[in-house]
Amino acid sequence: MAEHQAVDVLYVEDNPNDVELALRALKKQGIFNRVQLARDGVEALEFLQGAADATGARSGLRLIILDLKLSRVSGLEVLRRIREDERTRRTPVVILTSSRERPDVAAAYALGVNSYIVKPVDFETFMDVVGRIGRYWLQLNEPARG
Repeated sequence: MAEHQAVDVLYVEDNPNDVELALRALKKQGIFNRVQLARDGVEALEFLQGAADATGARSGLRLIILDLKLSRVSGLEVLRRIREDERTRRTPVVILTSSRERPDVAAAYALGVNSYIVKPVDFETFMDVVGRIGRYWLQLNEPARG
């Protein structure tokens, strides 16, 4: 993975169309925070390990937006590892996925997800939902310190 740089949001998504829409939505809502894209679970875990290694902490990461249905390592496994690591366990994680399956929802909450949102299929609604996620977690929510 590329050299570590400070980021506010880690966005883990393997669908290029969803990536493009989400980034547009965040920009449209005036959220210009630094976003790191991971295209699968392995990239997400490599980024998180690299960020922690570079600074010995979570390096200002304020939000992880995570798809469940990823290649190589599933979103639930990524979430499990985030919550097991002392450096990232309190970082807010929002699942943004197409899965409405009750076992997925239950497993995500059992692993400590902060929010579980099913991706809207409508373009405008998807843009609105991603914008709301960004506004809430990056502008309204008071993050844990330390």
